[in-house]
Amino acid sequence: MEFDQSEENQEVTVSKFESMLKTNSVFFFDSNEFENIIHHYLESGKIALAKKAIKLGLSQHPSSLNLKLFQVEILIFENKLNEADRLLSPLFEIEPNNEELYIQKANIYSKKDQHEKAIEVFKSAIKISDDCADLYSLIGMEYLFLDQFQDAKVNFIKCIELDVEDYSALYNIIYCFDFLDDTEGAIEYLNSYLDKNPYCEVAWHQLGKQYTETKELVKAVTAFDFAIISDDTFIGAYLEKAKVLEKLNRLEEAIENYKITIAIENSNPYALVKIGYCFERLGNEELALQNYYLAVEQDPALDNGWMRITKFFNSKKDFLKALFYINKAIDIDAENASYWKLYSTINERLNKLEEAERGYKKTLELGDSKLNTWLSRGDILIKLGEDEAAKFNFVQALEYHPKSEELEFRLSGVCFKLNNMEAGYAHLLTALHINSEHVFILEELFPEVYNRKAVLQLIENFKNTYK
Repeated sequence: MEFDQSEENQEVTVSKFESMLKTNSVFFFDSNEFENIIHHYLESGKIALAKKAIKLGLSQHPSSLNLKLFQVEILIFENKLNEADRLLSPLFEIEPNNEELYIQKANIYSKKDQHEKAIEVFKSAIKISDDCADLYSLIGMEYLFLDQFQDAKVNFIKCIELDVEDYSALYNIIYCFDFLDDTEGAIEYLNSYLDKNPYCEVAWHQLGKQYTETKELVKAVTAFDFAIISDDTFIGAYLEKAKVLEKLNRLEEAIENYKITIAIENSNPYALVKIGYCFERLGNEELALQNYYLAVEQDPALDNGWMRITKFFNSKKDFLKALFYINKAIDIDAENASYWKLYSTINERLNKLEEAERGYKKTLELGDSKLNTWLSRGDILIKLGEDEAAKFNFVQALEYHPKSEELEFRLSGVCFKLNNMEAGYAHLLTALHINSEHVFILEELFPEVYNRKAVLQLIENFKNTYK
């Protein structure tokens, strides 16, 4: 459906329509005017007014196929798919070569998750269409719903063949290459595309990202440079180039590129954090902190900024300041396991064991199942005299790390402390079988257990048996 009415005329028409609604008068509009009114409301997200316009439009022009198509579109939007299908089917008899009918039919199938049927209908539309680019794009999207990335890619490539500047299709092509884990294929395609469209900043930018993926960093920088030549306000290219320059340890150049993004946007808290980190790596701590603070001043909700400040003070062993700033990060994102883990480490350094244990527990609840997290929490519980809780912690940890002598030695010590002698000996023997050289764990954490005659005798017998 085409909408040719000028913006000024459309405003007049819409204004006249809304005046009619307010006064309960009935004005006559031709079908094209109704189409433009409906299109205006759909574009504005005013569905209720669009429905009123469709109803009135059909009362004045009951045979208008385009108005009926709008009615079908609304029903599909409202997920009234069977009703939409009933209205649509007779329209094929009236105008069987109307491409829009096929598109709406395919949309119904798509909304019903019948994507194969939707694809077949779109393919039928191609046979009668004068402009197939949009249809190939729609077919590509249906294949994406089916996770058939190769077929999706083929159709998006057809879009590019029809319109070399269809950047939406270009992004989708690279998306497919990424899911197919075909970085080399993506690089080959982008280079061939750039032969046809050498000043496409989007393609150069994507090529740079692909080279970054293959660790061809110098080539990546060159690609980002060409993206910048094609569009010197392309912030994404400056950012990606700066990240690669960091990896190449060309930190001063990285800083300059981050600064350009700030100049273009007037502010860029993310870039300020990255500049701060570059200065920190260069040993300029004053400028590092200055940029970190400026970043969180511009965006107080930038948890990564607070995290960088935390790590800065943690590295300086200023744990009180580090604790203050890690709390800022956690207040913003309390579901980030790495924040809670650092929170625990800092509290442990400050000998705030209850808080450290709480943090490790939260870290585990958020999905961090690393061995050192279980060990750190369990060791703190032991220090706090919470032997039962420590035992339960180590038992849980064994589900994730079943062959860890570090867990088995600890479980042995805890079980002996809890006077569960049979379990203590069983875990000790298991630990010795895994790695008897690490028996020092038991000696360091549970000296009173290690120095028991029966325990020393068992260890000695084991070593003599398995020399």
